[in-house]
Amino acid sequence: MSGQTRDAIVEIRGLSKHYGEGHTRVDALRDLDLTVRAGEVVALLGPSGSGKTTLLNIIGCIVEPTVGNIRLDGEEVYDNRWLRGDLRRLRLDKIGFIFQFHNLLPFLNARDNVAVVLRLAGKSGPEAQRRATELLDYLEVGSRKDSMPALLSGGEAQRVAIARALANSPRIILADEPTAALDSKRAGIVMDLLRKLAAEHDACIIAVTHDEKIYDRFDRLFHLRDGRLDGAEGDQK
Repeated sequence: MSGQTRDAIVEIRGLSKHYGEGHTRVDALRDLDLTVRAGEVVALLGPSGSGKTTLLNIIGCIVEPTVGNIRLDGEEVYDNRWLRGDLRRLRLDKIGFIFQFHNLLPFLNARDNVAVVLRLAGKSGPEAQRRATELLDYLEVGSRKDSMPALLSGGEAQRVAIARALANSPRIILADEPTAALDSKRAGIVMDLLRKLAAEHDACIIAVTHDEKIYDRFDRLFHLRDGRLDGAEGDQK
């Protein structure tokens, strides 16, 4: 992939995050620079406590950095302070989240689990239902749209969760251990699907993972150790 010719979707400069002060201070992230471009699928690797989830949550505008600059999809959103008053709207507009456990609402069927995000974004009921059905069909799980989460297989539930993440057409998709609960075959299918989504939707996908069996599905691997990135460009795949 000619990544250097694609738009930069996530740009981070001089990012640090610490908790506490003085002798109790913990540096979760230290002076990070990171650029991820449209169409890229990249991984954040590292041992527990290395800062992976903190970084993912900062990109997702859930955790505030201590210092640094963040630009998302061409918009500067953080420069030593949040530049947006409504972070909830920012997340709805720009970011989709996929988790290790699908976190589907157990009292809603598959289609309504996707449609609820669209309703939160202000779409009408019929429009939300139509878009949800289109996404489930696109992800080849449309035949299960009326099924409750408890009746879905692990792979089906994860596809519904991916549909939910795509509901508002975000260009940034953040995934926290998206294949940890899946066997090797289903994990490979999910990663191939994420690669397809990144290419077809001109989006970028950033995943935290310990799942070595999917490393070859990423364009670049970024290693976090003690809050620092080893190599600004990551390991090219």
